[in-house]
Amino acid sequence: MNQQMATDIEKTPSPSQEGIAVGSSFYAAMKILPRAQREAMFQIYSFCRQVDDIADSDGPRDERLAALQVWRADIDALYAGNPPPRLRDYVASVKRFGMRREDFLAVIDGMEMDVPAEIRAPDEATLDIYCDRVASAVGRLSVKVFGLPDADGIELAHHLGRALQLTNILRDVDEDAGIGRLYLPREGLYHAGITSADPDVVMASPALPRACLPLVKRAQIHFEKADEVMARHPRRIVKAPRIMSKYYHAILNLLVARGFAAPRPPVKLGKASRIAILLRYGIL
Repeated sequence: MNQQMATDIEKTPSPSQEGIAVGSSFYAAMKILPRAQREAMFQIYSFCRQVDDIADSDGPRDERLAALQVWRADIDALYAGNPPPRLRDYVASVKRFGMRREDFLAVIDGMEMDVPAEIRAPDEATLDIYCDRVASAVGRLSVKVFGLPDADGIELAHHLGRALQLTNILRDVDEDAGIGRLYLPREGLYHAGITSADPDVVMASPALPRACLPLVKRAQIHFEKADEVMARHPRRIVKAPRIMSKYYHAILNLLVARGFAAPRPPVKLGKASRIAILLRYGIL
């Protein structure tokens, strides 16, 4: 974000904003929202960040599972009218926007899928469940805040959540392999001629680009479907999700341009491109 835009950023973040990179696509997209919506979105982010940190930590698996169970109990307490200290600030947002308890719990369920054992080449159905829990459930919470009608909100969360998560999977294949995880579906691996579920073997295979191509196509379709939903609503309501969509769609296009054959240098959307998207879809 450039210096002029920075004048709109509060110098001291609220507790719910801690840990959010100022230059991140999420931060830029959410800062354009009115205060109540912005705070609710930062709360959603904070919740997701904390449960994700538990799932991704290197602590004993039983301790991570126990910590996620504590979060489930805390969400239940929040909705029972007895919020724990770390969720007291969420009460007003939950009431104001009608965020659903089951969507918070779905996010925890998704994070938990990474804990008992590292995910390696899940089948297509399991991958879709994973994407729904860790991404589309977050979208279902978010569209409540944005103010979309229920039907279109759920449809947008379905498509945009999956588009973003599939893009993440494609972008992070090497990073995930480094911690023993492989989210590429087994059916796609087999069709590409890869019979191993070992992340190191898959990353070294010359057939990896063929295994990634179906996910690229699927993500593109989800982006297109999300755009169709957003086109049905006033620009002011869908500013934030549209910025997120454009950021991630641009990353997907960079991945396609780079390709998935080794070597695979990291892909990142440049500052100028991020500012251009923010200006076009959030400010102008």
